[in-house]
Amino acid sequence: MGTTLDIKIKRANKVYHCGEVLTGVVVITSKDSIQHQGISLTMEGSVNLQLSAKSVGVFEAFYNSVKPIQLINNTVEMVKSGKLPSGKTEIPFEFPLQVKGSKILYETYHGVFVNIQYTLRCDMRRSLLAKDLTKSCEFIVHSPPQKGKPTPSPVDFTITPETLQNVKERALLPKFLIRGHLSSTNCVITQPLTGELIVVNSDAAVKSIELQLVRVETCGCAEGYARDATEIQNIQIADGDVCRNLPIPIYMVFPRLFTCPTLETTNFKVEFEVNIVVLLHDDHLITENFPLKLCRM
Repeated sequence: MGTTLDIKIKRANKVYHCGEVLTGVVVITSKDSIQHQGISLTMEGSVNLQLSAKSVGVFEAFYNSVKPIQLINNTVEMVKSGKLPSGKTEIPFEFPLQVKGSKILYETYHGVFVNIQYTLRCDMRRSLLAKDLTKSCEFIVHSPPQKGKPTPSPVDFTITPETLQNVKERALLPKFLIRGHLSSTNCVITQPLTGELIVVNSDAAVKSIELQLVRVETCGCAEGYARDATEIQNIQIADGDVCRNLPIPIYMVFPRLFTCPTLETTNFKVEFEVNIVVLLHDDHLITENFPLKLCRM
């Protein structure tokens, strides 16, 4: 066994807010005593933007705006150069999560084309003959709670062949009537999206009803924007030809890290939508889309 480096953050859920202090220990384990040129700890936070394949080429003009946006980058020297004894050495640390100037710490978010990530990195520099040691550990940042309660915005919906936007499909579709409601499209991220759906009638048998949560990520600048919608999760709420006039509950929990409060900045946007997808036995697909606004309370 060589020398190992590990970072242990005190808070089990690793969730912090701007202005709080990250505390923990750096653990160095070695069977022999080790000579080093100094041990440092770096806190990094950045937004990584990526263009989808369909956008590359069209938007070479804004490659400059796609370089990572740095939110925080602070380094502290923990131990000056010297020698560590054999066995296990624990070095405690306290690191304030503070930004310089007018920068904002956006909430941690793992997307496809937008990634907001915060890490602690420990570096042990060693002499030329021994390899430097590095260990990284992600921590999660939550944005401050919104002041005041979100305005509930319940939505009632009716889906018939006439309400569908694809005119070509309309004539080919069997007759159906689906009604329902969503409790609110202004959602608190820690609470589920709820509602209900009723298949009033349908000439064709229903095969499946699904709830699809979609992220809509926009990257760009003045020269142009690339907007991409991708699926986060798909939940089946009914299987097979459902009873007519039976209320089917809609219930979806927003997954941690893959969702964040709706965010709009000059270089990128992160928005969310939910699709109600009804699949009929003749493989006709009926989709109704609802934009959502997520916030943290």
